Amino acid sequence: EALFTIDEETGMTGAKGLKGGLLSGAYLLNLDTEEDDEIDIGCAGGVDVSAFREYDTIPTPTEAVAYTLSVKGLHGGHSGMDIHKGYANANKLMNRLLFTCSEKFDLHIAEINGGGLRNAIPRESVAIITVDKNEKEAFEKEIAQLTRDLQHEYAVTEPTLDVLLSPTTLPERVMEIEEQGDVLRAIYAAFNGVYKMSQSIADLVETSNNIARVELKNGEINVYCLTRSASETSKNDLADTIRAAFELAGFEVEYTGSYPGWEPKVDAEILKIVKEQYETLFGETPQVVACHAGLECGILGTNYPTMEMVSFGPTIKGAHSPAERVNIASVQKFWKFLLSILKNIPAK
Repeated sequence: EALFTIDEETGMTGAKGLKGGLLSGAYLLNLDTEEDDEIDIGCAGGVDVSAFREYDTIPTPTEAVAYTLSVKGLHGGHSGMDIHKGYANANKLMNRLLFTCSEKFDLHIAEINGGGLRNAIPRESVAIITVDKNEKEAFEKEIAQLTRDLQHEYAVTEPTLDVLLSPTTLPERVMEIEEQGDVLRAIYAAFNGVYKMSQSIADLVETSNNIARVELKNGEINVYCLTRSASETSKNDLADTIRAAFELAGFEVEYTGSYPGWEPKVDAEILKIVKEQYETLFGETPQVVACHAGLECGILGTNYPTMEMVSFGPTIKGAHSPAERVNIASVQKFWKFLLSILKNIPAK
């Protein structure tokens, strides 16, 4: 049987829509792993955490100048597989800049547009802001100093990080100052990154959150996160932690798109079969791993609880970033491996 699912990257709705009883196979070979020497036997589940609120606007102060403030040049990457690598989150860096400067200057926010898909660490964020024209020189010096500070902090993981400040047309309205403070504090407080490491598998992230998207414009603000965990209870705990931070600032928070993790079964018959084929073909022992990405196996397993599963694939680098690429030689290795498994797998 061959199973092709839709919408894997943005909601896994294909896997969620698959009913029990349609498939009859005893084993599932999931062709979705990013290192050609790995056999995956477990993954994290996830939930989309979304925060919404409206805010009041005021006319832009008459004695103001406007800027476009941009955070650019970040690595980005997969919000599960790369979350432990120390890459910067553009939404958190932008919020840090705005929060710090709002404490020192008469700064008003008109717009923020940061990040993109939930499963990608955000690489860029752009804001339109105003400051009092009498503070113009001091503000520009402060941004330059903050840029140097960030570049020093992230010299290893983000060598091309840059903060750009350029004059722009004065907006008609900006965010009311007290609500602006509430929103900036909420995004600052909202957890981002690795929350907990696995207690049973060395160097494996158990629970994390990615503040993936921030949209602020015309009196509305939306913040979109993806919370992942191999533990359902830990996933819920972190989601509630994020919800609490936003609700304190007057946001409404909703959970959507929840999907379960895939619990490793180290004694599964299919794992023994696949390992033997790998060793026979390539003369070495494969790495048996679990990952912090969201594979569809956990979802499929809810309707096919007795089906044994493994996941493997060619080597992919830079997933969910503009640098995403596949190692061509590994595709041939993967194809040879798959054919060998299909030819030698016993009937069950």
